[in-house]
Amino acid sequence: MKNISKYRGKEVLVLGLAKSGTAAAELLHSLGAKVTVNDQKPLEENEAARKLQESGCTVVCGEHPLSLVHSDLAALVKNPGIRYDNPLVERAVKLGVPVITEVELAYEISEAPFIGITGSNGKTTTTMLAYEILKKGSRTPRIAGNIGQVSCEVASDAASSDVLVTELSSFQLMGTRSFKPEVAVLLNIIDAHLDYHGTRKAYAEAKGRLFANTDEQSVLVYNCDDPEVKRLAEQACGIKKPFSVRQKLTRGGWLEDGWLMIDGKPLLHRDDMSLPGDHNIENALAAALASTHYGVDRQAAAEVLKTFSGVRHRLQFVEDLNGRQIYNNSKATNIPATVTALKAFERPVVLIAGGLDRGNEFEDLEPWLKKRVHGVVTYGQTASKIASAAENAGVHTIQAGTLEEAVPLAYELTRPGDVLLLSPACASWDQFRTFEERGDCFISAVEKLDR
Repeated sequence: MKNISKYRGKEVLVLGLAKSGTAAAELLHSLGAKVTVNDQKPLEENEAARKLQESGCTVVCGEHPLSLVHSDLAALVKNPGIRYDNPLVERAVKLGVPVITEVELAYEISEAPFIGITGSNGKTTTTMLAYEILKKGSRTPRIAGNIGQVSCEVASDAASSDVLVTELSSFQLMGTRSFKPEVAVLLNIIDAHLDYHGTRKAYAEAKGRLFANTDEQSVLVYNCDDPEVKRLAEQACGIKKPFSVRQKLTRGGWLEDGWLMIDGKPLLHRDDMSLPGDHNIENALAAALASTHYGVDRQAAAEVLKTFSGVRHRLQFVEDLNGRQIYNNSKATNIPATVTALKAFERPVVLIAGGLDRGNEFEDLEPWLKKRVHGVVTYGQTASKIASAAENAGVHTIQAGTLEEAVPLAYELTRPGDVLLLSPACASWDQFRTFEERGDCFISAVEKLDR
């Protein structure tokens, strides 16, 4: 890692611990900064804070005094989930104190180049595909960001011959200032996280931070079928590598007569891909364009796309049970993600959906329920809302109390050749702590079905 002097002897406030805040505080302390850590959890319940205190950091727990933010701070490093209307963050902005996330620290110390991957949907699959393809080449890939280890932990241990493959959220990107990935990948932009960003425009601007510092040598991989993504990319500087599943391009990646094309040469046929759906063709094109920049053999890239088994909870194939293909798409925490999943299948679908009620309706699901689905089982806070949308679409509907109850009811609706799909279209927090916990519950319930 680069032993930078930027923070040596300077005061830095780390707001919010969890994994990213703890890693940032440890790194800054090792760089000679005077680190103050502020976390909501009381010290007696906060093992991470106690360890940082023992190492020499100043720790303030259980409250958030505004006096922690002053004009002498070199930076405020905040947990990505903390909003910008937090009083301490607002005060830092007013005083001109840089507000950053640990991704910015990772970039400042890294000897390895970054592939930065963002988008509303498909980030994790694209990140994993790029990682697996890069493993076939001469560079050592290291996964970081929203998936795997915290970015600044990975960067501190990365060599110049490595490549950091980073999945980046809008929350993380808002806290970047000098961050400049060697390859920047922007997949799509939908209405998401508006409770955090306030408006779609602000959300898109946060995603666009990925391109903020690109130069003539930077590689921009972007979805030219998405008007907002296309606009952001065309305004940025760099070597443009667009991809599309709707149109034939003159450069980049596209779909032509069923073939995935990279810079005018066929990579593989869509029927040979292990993952279903046009959205996964988009992910594959993006990952291939990002990875082949580092000289990976095209045949090696094609082999990964043929054999990749998917990412857990993201249209993950669970098993074929008595002629029914069962998929876990617990990561579908919004309506567009569930629509994308339904588009992926040509077979009839029995859908399980439901979860936290955020006040939205589900009429946008109705056209795809009509086209793809012959049975819906709903559960959780949104059970009646989704059931209403399904009934409007003319689809047979059952309401269950819990996901565990929903699985056998849904299986009873399936016929040989069907797909049984968990794709909730809602956040998980009414019955589960995380979408991962929800997906695990689904898989466990599938395992209990009659064989």
